[in-house]
Amino acid sequence: NENIPADIKSKSLKEAKDEINTILSKLESQDIDLSDSLTDYQRLILLNKHIDSLFKKKFKEISLMQKIEKK
Repeated sequence: NENIPADIKSKSLKEAKDEINTILSKLESQDIDLSDSLTDYQRLILLNKHIDSLFKKKFKEISLMQKIEKK
């Protein structure tokens, strides 16, 4: 998580998902430059890590709320 750039960390889940979809569309096109593809792919990995961290954070919040409700 510490290696994720600030511009990605600041994205909401929807914003990250939208950018991932844009990158995937670009990578699937026939007119791609190999060096651009590598950069896009690396950004895709970082966006995916960011989304994963958002889900983990939300899971912890839900788990904590369930523990509090049980008491």
